[in-house]
Amino acid sequence: MTLRLGVVGAGANTRARHLPGFQAIPGVEVVAVCNRTRESGERVAAEFNIPRVFDNWLDLVNDAQVDAVCVGTWPYLHGPVTLASLAAGKHVLTEARLAMDYREAQAMAAAAAATDRVAMVVPAPFYLESEPVVLPMVADGFFGDWLEIHVRAMGGVFDPLAPLHWRQRRDLSGQNTMALGIVNETVRRYAGDETSVSALARIFTPTRLDAENGQSRPVDVPESLGVLAEMACGATAVYHLSSVTPHGRNGVFEFHGTRAALRLADGSAWVATGVGGVFSPVEVSPQQRGGWRVELDFVDAIRQGRPVTRTSFADGVKYMAFTEAVHRSLRAGARVALPLRD
Repeated sequence: MTLRLGVVGAGANTRARHLPGFQAIPGVEVVAVCNRTRESGERVAAEFNIPRVFDNWLDLVNDAQVDAVCVGTWPYLHGPVTLASLAAGKHVLTEARLAMDYREAQAMAAAAAATDRVAMVVPAPFYLESEPVVLPMVADGFFGDWLEIHVRAMGGVFDPLAPLHWRQRRDLSGQNTMALGIVNETVRRYAGDETSVSALARIFTPTRLDAENGQSRPVDVPESLGVLAEMACGATAVYHLSSVTPHGRNGVFEFHGTRAALRLADGSAWVATGVGGVFSPVEVSPQQRGGWRVELDFVDAIRQGRPVTRTSFADGVKYMAFTEAVHRSLRAGARVALPLRD
């Protein structure tokens, strides 16, 4: 049976990954698209041979010829489109981050749990290739107990004259800051839950020009963020994120345990053992290698009833709780305990 997919928000990741991924699966047809403007929707439709272009995303979601919806909008629409899609009986794949804030994420997860539809969040893509080898090593105790976890997500460029980006607007991007949610999702795979967070942040360019209306607008999302987290496993986790450090290291994770250390960097997994041990790459055979299979996992979950593991709405709620706790810590200037009380 053909699975008919509608796309709401054909952003960069949707065009680079989701549309080609879905169109490569036999029996899947991308039948409709709705973008921010009619013109951009028509360009996407022409590029990917999509037969229908909608002006209003709600019309697409409620169309009887659409079985599933891929939500590729900015975060401010993830919740409304997802809730409307589930209410209309559609399966949903939504781009990360899951929601604008923790409460919206909870509402989305509750709506998903109340239906028999598949609801899936695009997973953190870091180091999926080595996960089938490394995660069993963690589970088998190869690294011992985690002591220290260090995360660096540093990049971008310092340019006070650059126009305002949607990621610098809380009304469009929500409580998340830079890549905080997506890197926390990765840490959680290897080390589990947090019990508290403390955060410090800076905005170096407080106002920027909004290119859409030519007016100056406040920047209300930090450009530098440090987070200290206590883990339920007993480890301490330190995050440093920045969008003004072009020479910084991006997407680097280090897990130091009582028996060995794990480094995820430069596209590979590395392991060091013993005092003063040198990091060596983890050997991953072609048969063991994982990778990006988001679109296929979504379709398999619909057709075969496979459970969603990368990433469920329940997992999305957990990293949204983490980002919410960081936001509350910044606002209060104090440590915030997890799980959140409200």
